[in-house]
Amino acid sequence: MAEITVRDAARNNAEWCDAFCRTHGIVGHWNVAAWTSALRTPSFYPDAVSVVPGCSVEALVSRVDASSGCSIKDSFADLDLAVGGFEILFTAEWVCLDRASLPRADRWSVVADPAELERWETAWGASPPERPFFRRELLTDPRISVLVRSEGGRVCGGAIANRGGDVVGLSNVFDLEGDIESVWHEAASAAQDIWGRIPVVGYEEGESLAAAHQAGFKTIGSLVVWINSPHL
Repeated sequence: MAEITVRDAARNNAEWCDAFCRTHGIVGHWNVAAWTSALRTPSFYPDAVSVVPGCSVEALVSRVDASSGCSIKDSFADLDLAVGGFEILFTAEWVCLDRASLPRADRWSVVADPAELERWETAWGASPPERPFFRRELLTDPRISVLVRSEGGRVCGGAIANRGGDVVGLSNVFDLEGDIESVWHEAASAAQDIWGRIPVVGYEEGESLAAAHQAGFKTIGSLVVWINSPHL
């Protein structure tokens, strides 16, 4: 199998952003350089994601609502958006795991219905103003699996996996038991159990990045998320 690159991870992540935003009635647009949304996207989701290095900042900004609150994911950490009034919100690393061992089958499953998705979202723990945030349409998309780790009927961890290209992306990884390393590895295993032994990618920062590394993920590149905000 060909080596997985940032291009693979960025494209997969942009596809996830597109699918998620569509469940909120927001239809993004693609060109060879980026995925963009002319309408402001939901909380935590960028208004644009570059999918090739060196894309035009002017062209990228022209395709979004670049007013206060706009965010752009610079997937290759090679753009200078400061010239457009943006500031760095955070930096992170793209990570990749080629193969994972099988998870404990009794602990991991795929969310099957809206009621279970609601419980998953509550356990996930963030409080965006858009509710429900993860909507039932995700459950009928064959490219997406909402993964849940359960113990005694209680949600104790989870992640969202999306298949795109030659990789599976992991996002929204969380854990309620103080063992995020296991969640990264087991969620990757669960995703590969669904789609086969193809590489799993994602991005993280801080403690979750360290946990992903401990779970066997390797850094393949860097990214920057920029935001236009007078409050930074």
